[in-house]
Amino acid sequence: MSEAKAAKQRQVNPYKRKELAWILYDVGNSAFTLLASTILPIYFNYLAVSGGLSAPTATSYLAFATAAATLCVAVLSPILGSFADDVGRKKPLFFFTAVLGVLGCAALGIPMSWIAFLAVFVVTKIIYSVSLVFYDAMLTDVTSPERLDMVSAKGYAFGYIGSCIPFLLSVVLILLTDLPMTVSLPVACLLNALWWFGFTLPLTREYEQTHFIRRSKNTVRGSFKRLFSCFSKENHLPNRKGIILFLVAFFLYIDGVYTVIDMATSFGTALGFEPESLLIALLLTQIIAFPSAIAFGKLASKVRNDLLIFICVIAYTGVGIFAVFMTQSWQFWVLACVVGLFQGGVQALSRSYFAQIIPAEQSGLLFGILDIFGKGAAFIGTLLVGVVTRATGSVNMGALPIVALFVLGLVALVFAAKENRKFLFTKAQQPAEPSAPAEPPQAE
Repeated sequence: MSEAKAAKQRQVNPYKRKELAWILYDVGNSAFTLLASTILPIYFNYLAVSGGLSAPTATSYLAFATAAATLCVAVLSPILGSFADDVGRKKPLFFFTAVLGVLGCAALGIPMSWIAFLAVFVVTKIIYSVSLVFYDAMLTDVTSPERLDMVSAKGYAFGYIGSCIPFLLSVVLILLTDLPMTVSLPVACLLNALWWFGFTLPLTREYEQTHFIRRSKNTVRGSFKRLFSCFSKENHLPNRKGIILFLVAFFLYIDGVYTVIDMATSFGTALGFEPESLLIALLLTQIIAFPSAIAFGKLASKVRNDLLIFICVIAYTGVGIFAVFMTQSWQFWVLACVVGLFQGGVQALSRSYFAQIIPAEQSGLLFGILDIFGKGAAFIGTLLVGVVTRATGSVNMGALPIVALFVLGLVALVFAAKENRKFLFTKAQQPAEPSAPAEPPQAE
């Protein structure tokens, strides 16, 4: 009887092992995300100020470096994403970039000048971001369409809470021991790198690419051809208008989200807040984001996905306005809590919403294009923070243009949601098509 019950449970969700492996990678790579947005900016500020730079100048240089990294990713993502859509390509490309990212994370702990540190940081961030393009594109292969929202939300949720473990160990090493920075930081970077690598392995074992484009003899040429003809009328891309409108909306509103993530600790450090206070506040953000992301994933089964994204963007608009007037450390704590409530929701729901409105067999290419809009927005956001901070000498004023982009994103999202509702309604009326079997290489 127990065996029959277990068999029935397996039939209920045949994707369980794949979903779990996919979620676990978020647990692994989020360790680097948290390290790169908390400890590493503080360490860079320490190196830069020790090297003779002022705090605002160090903040602007970090913003420029982050902008350069996001611009590079924006160029690479759609090209590599299109290449990954060929049968059998997604897994090896994902594993290769993930391992390179792990090595870069470990290398950040090597003692070096602030210029060399910034260079290694940029390269590692590029590789890490490219691995996420392949990872996001895997979502349509590891679960069913009706579970996209929940699985995407669980990825972010468990990523937030899981990354707290290596983060706490890193904080103990750096702040609560007598070890010199030249010892504690390398150990912390190595610890986070091993954590990232360990949670990469399950996905490489369980993942199978079920949606793909037929491989041509000249895969590279075929990938570029698909890339440049993606939105042409001759390509007959389903929901072309809806996808384009959402990409514009995403470009505008995700700008502030990524900028807040990338610049939070550098922003607080430049305002003179204690590093210990900043790190604990951002740890609180991770803890709050865990149940919040799960809640948004469950709400998506009852409330329209686009409406939930709209609510998250409104909340982030308030965060941007609040940041303009922030001067006290307790205000940073308030901001951290509000960000925790909506960060996971807006990221997870945007990812799953996009997966719903695109053809699954072109997920690599289209998630690569989504990354252009996301990273392009982050490039503009961090660049604006750097330019405005440098021009005014005030870190607070750097948040002003971000607020404007949030507002424009809300407007664009309204038009995108209207168009995509028509497509999703039509899609829901059509019978599900079985996944295509793997095909041998064919010429285009």
